[in-house]
Amino acid sequence: MSRQRRSFTPEFKREAASLVLDQGYSCIEAARSLGLVESALRRWVNQLQAERGGVTPVSKVLTPEQQRIQELEARINRLEREKSILKKATALLMAEEHERSR
Repeated sequence: MSRQRRSFTPEFKREAASLVLDQGYSCIEAARSLGLVESALRRWVNQLQAERGGVTPVSKVLTPEQQRIQELEARINRLEREKSILKKATALLMAEEHERSR
């Protein structure tokens, strides 16, 4: 008897990968709780990480609007990282200035 291959929606894949990337679950824990093969979940996690980094998935043909959205999301991610760095640097400089003024 051959086993029928299961298929999952892109939303399900994204949510499953989000468990690992955003909520701190290990791939093993998330795969077991969702009844998945760990290798499939790892692949989805890697794809989501690449998409968040601005890499266009090879297997999909994107419309110009989807490409623009992806570019903008990558830009937002970069700007948020830069903003975080600047906040930390400002706090450090302010702390040093406060120490000098004592």
